[in-house]
Amino acid sequence: MELLTVAVSIVLIALTFFLLRRSTDKGDALPPGSFGWPVLGESVEFLFGKPENFVGDRMKKYSPDIFKTKILGEKTAVICGPAGHKFLFSNEQKYFTAFRPHPMQHLFRSYKTKSAAPAAAPPPSKATDESKAIRQPGFLKPEALMRFLAGMDLITQKQLQIHCAGKNVVEFYPLSKTITLTIACQFFMGINNPERIARLVKSFDDITVGMHCIMLNVPGTIFYRGNKAAAAIRKELIAVIKEKKQAIAGGAPLHDILSHMIVASDPSGQSMPEPEIADKIMGILTAGYSTVATTMTFLMKYLGLNPDIYERVRAEQLEIAAAKKEGMPLDWEDVGKMKYSWNVICETMRMVPPLQGTFREVLEEFSYAGYTIPKGWKVYWTVSTTNMNPQYFKEPERFNPSRYEEGEAPPPYTYVPFGGGPRMCPGKEYARISILAFLHNVVKAYRWEVVDPNEKVQGDMMPEPQKGLPVRLYQH
Repeated sequence: MELLTVAVSIVLIALTFFLLRRSTDKGDALPPGSFGWPVLGESVEFLFGKPENFVGDRMKKYSPDIFKTKILGEKTAVICGPAGHKFLFSNEQKYFTAFRPHPMQHLFRSYKTKSAAPAAAPPPSKATDESKAIRQPGFLKPEALMRFLAGMDLITQKQLQIHCAGKNVVEFYPLSKTITLTIACQFFMGINNPERIARLVKSFDDITVGMHCIMLNVPGTIFYRGNKAAAAIRKELIAVIKEKKQAIAGGAPLHDILSHMIVASDPSGQSMPEPEIADKIMGILTAGYSTVATTMTFLMKYLGLNPDIYERVRAEQLEIAAAKKEGMPLDWEDVGKMKYSWNVICETMRMVPPLQGTFREVLEEFSYAGYTIPKGWKVYWTVSTTNMNPQYFKEPERFNPSRYEEGEAPPPYTYVPFGGGPRMCPGKEYARISILAFLHNVVKAYRWEVVDPNEKVQGDMMPEPQKGLPVRLYQH
């Protein structure tokens, strides 16, 4: 009898827990899918499996439109396909707001102020991340970038000369990172000290990987290395901020985003604290570093593997150079003529997306594809649902830049490397002209062969060539 009583009690407790869970999550209306293991959810599969496999397998198993999962500690709905992209981009601030996964919140410590403040969090419409800092003063608008294009051109020329002149084989992934970080540091902070910048490269690598990882802060883990890297960069940035403040006090012009952050104040007249400026600048530099370097690197790979495409790009760039006086840097009109070159870059980003996708937080419950997504859940959108789909891209495994030419453009919302809607990547134009300036200079000076055409690509969230993409250079 006692055993029967215990058994009935266990059944009643389990049933109560099950019913409460269904009531809380409205499970009968939730998208199909699985929350995976307790605590971990499906984070391991998400982080260490191929992103296109993680998403594609679940689209086949559950629904081609939407499925539920639990990744990085959050109940998440993955909205798929061009219809999903359109719905997400069209409903920013109505149903969605920006969300950083917990590892990013920890590494970029501005979010820690939330726990210290007893007051309610600011409304979702109020931008609290670094995107406000770069959108508001217009630093990334074409008219502002126009003034910096010549600087990007000269930096690229100098870095190629330093690292490539007289060398037979060069690893282009490390070089791409050096070029992009040098450009970013000068553009966003106004510093061009090569040694100071070189010290930061490894730290930014560790932060980039640490943004999407399991939060286990013990020596040897990805998160631990990311934390150490963030602390080192923050320390260096605060030193730069102090130097910049002294320069501004001495009458230095405000030509960069860092200067703007230093002098800006809120409605009460309070300036931004130095640690917060450092956090925001670190976020901006990270965004303008890894994705651009990744695209430059795989651009080198695909041009090296496709000599006919290389020759067409080089012809376009030589025609632009021939129309200029010798020694004159690139200008905005030149960039506008690089149409085929930009198609090649677009195809590179389709084949190897520099960023797989981003998260949003659900502001209020909504319905999509017949399912209900509760308030407080996260939504993940990813290019993996369309980029390699033969329904949208004919022969998706083939590197074919001509697919973007008039009459062959992919259907709307199938190619979205920079996102869309109000939160489209604010650095799109910055990335475009950085990569085009690099491409202009490298094809003018060199042709190349990829040493290992079958080199493995590692790092599923942030792809990189396993051996650094060594190429054999031939100077023109």
